[in-house]
Amino acid sequence: MLTREELKSRVISTIDENKKRIMKIADEMYAHPALGYREEYASRFIAEQLGALGLDVEQGIAATGCRARVNGRNEGPSVAVLGELDAVVCKDHPDANNEGCVHACGHSNQIAAMAGTAIGLVASGVIKQLDGRVDFFAVPAEEYIELEYRSKLIEEGRIKYFGGKQELICKGYFDDIDISMMMHSINLGGNKKALIGSKGNGFVGKRVQFIGKESHAGAAPDKGINALNAAMLAINNINAQRETFPESEKIRVHPIITKGGDIVNIVPADVRMETYVRGRSIDGILDANKKVNNSLRAGALAVGANIEIVEMPGYLPLLNHDGLDKLFRENLMKFVPREEIVEGVDFSGSTDFGDLAHLMPGLHPFIGGVEGDLHTRSFKTVDPELAYIIPAKAMAMTVIDLLYDGAKTAYDIKDSFKQAMSKEEYLEFMGKMSKIIRE
Repeated sequence: MLTREELKSRVISTIDENKKRIMKIADEMYAHPALGYREEYASRFIAEQLGALGLDVEQGIAATGCRARVNGRNEGPSVAVLGELDAVVCKDHPDANNEGCVHACGHSNQIAAMAGTAIGLVASGVIKQLDGRVDFFAVPAEEYIELEYRSKLIEEGRIKYFGGKQELICKGYFDDIDISMMMHSINLGGNKKALIGSKGNGFVGKRVQFIGKESHAGAAPDKGINALNAAMLAINNINAQRETFPESEKIRVHPIITKGGDIVNIVPADVRMETYVRGRSIDGILDANKKVNNSLRAGALAVGANIEIVEMPGYLPLLNHDGLDKLFRENLMKFVPREEIVEGVDFSGSTDFGDLAHLMPGLHPFIGGVEGDLHTRSFKTVDPELAYIIPAKAMAMTVIDLLYDGAKTAYDIKDSFKQAMSKEEYLEFMGKMSKIIRE
């Protein structure tokens, strides 16, 4: 039986030996971006990479995801290592494809880090000296976009939720998982290379339709009801609410108009909008959401339009687990100096890993190695070693800490964890967040 440090050394050596392989995985993912629930190529590709390790891979989970499971020497706790398949639209990015799709979200780095973790634990044989199980997930649809498209998938019965992890939770894929972990790429600026222990916003998603009355825009505008004016008023109403949002809640409301009318010489009668209402706590989100709904309804009322508000469960706020953060930090410090690691800084974005973190202990660090801001034309990976090789090593080493010597550390974390929600409470809450308001 090797010692814990000997197992870690073996994992590090195996990842180093397979560095080119892991980098090719990142490059292939980056070269084939796709939006959520459309990632067929990426899912097949990563399934092949996991299969090449001798793992049985279940494909087509949550529509376009996949999972590989590997057992240790004895039964014990289960740890999930996740990466995300989907990209975003940023048409001005130099690497965007013909549809404007690009991995300006860093998910190609995530998948590489997840695959690198698998290579380190499996190809080295280390997994067979641990007690428990590791599941490697390639998860679809983390970016909460294309709401109309995903609504159609729901109507067709292909999915139930907009987010991939939500879908996997609902379908029971995390029922036998005890601990989950993954990473996100981020540019921390200066000489900072990692962010650990961050909390993040959750949100509710909304599709809004303003329904007016068409009329000739030049000859008879007085006979119409301008739905675009209703939408513009609604946006101004939301802006008037911003001073009422508590600073501690980090409320963010950012609507976009997805349809502003049909043709320029007809008074717009069908105007559509999408928005999130983000916040740091569930109560804060619900309070801000009520104010946003009042603002939307008032815009419609002012011009005599009708309105339909479709609310969809978004993501829960991101929670961190101190014990997992500590393990990961100690492992990361073998590669990154302590002074280059930031701890506890808030992240105002959102991720569906927050949903998992309400149900089980979760580890979700942010790692550098990139330049530019997320989801913009300037985002790019500049240091592959930091972006996904080092995170793969640190996550694999953290798995060793959890499952070594009878998996005592994993059992301690599992037994001391207090769920923010049970799965049943979670699904009930998600159901309550799905509603339609018509006036």
